[in-house]
Amino acid sequence: MSLKINNLKKYRSKIIWGVVILIFAGCILRVAIWENNYYHDKEGSVRAVSPTTIATPEEVDKTPITQDDIDAWTVEENKPRYLSIEKIDIKNARVLPVGVGAAGQLLTPTSIYDVGWYEKSGLPGRSGAMLMDGHSGVGAPGVFNRLPELVPGDVITVERGDGAVFKYEVAENNTVSLDDADDKMNDMQVSADPTKEGLNLITCTGDWSYNRQTYLSRQFLRAVRVE
Repeated sequence: MSLKINNLKKYRSKIIWGVVILIFAGCILRVAIWENNYYHDKEGSVRAVSPTTIATPEEVDKTPITQDDIDAWTVEENKPRYLSIEKIDIKNARVLPVGVGAAGQLLTPTSIYDVGWYEKSGLPGRSGAMLMDGHSGVGAPGVFNRLPELVPGDVITVERGDGAVFKYEVAENNTVSLDDADDKMNDMQVSADPTKEGLNLITCTGDWSYNRQTYLSRQFLRAVRVE
């Protein structure tokens, strides 16, 4: 009898620890399920967290660009130097050359106030199409924050390194879902009018995705040169 009693005490201890472990595991599982459902419910909602907690694919600089910095900006004579869009209060935004990342994505200038010019796209005053991008905003309104406001007929100005100025008229301005954006990139590398020089602009827009840590849409604008 004593042997059976001792064995019962030993098994009772194991059973108690097993129950404790099951309860603990159950609590962790419930928390994980709640967290997943919470972020799923938040998917597509407007970003409401502090900018300091938002993970972005690249470091950004929100320091305002001074007028002295703008005036001192220089590029090669045939490269785009400044971009201006009077309707949305962009005046002589600096244009910086950008390339592509390891995954083939178009990079963006570090400053949210600068415009990026894809260095393998067209040049101002030449045939083909220039491709430019910029931030819509990361904790503060970026250079292309109001890009969706532009409509066909609005004018965009590019000043070249040698001081020559070129004007482009918006031909189309579309909001494209993030899932469809890659398929539309080919169109963004050619002019909206094959007979005219093109200028194409890209920025992020739409709602913020907590799960994907990015905006759920891209703004694709295409303009053509006017004399």
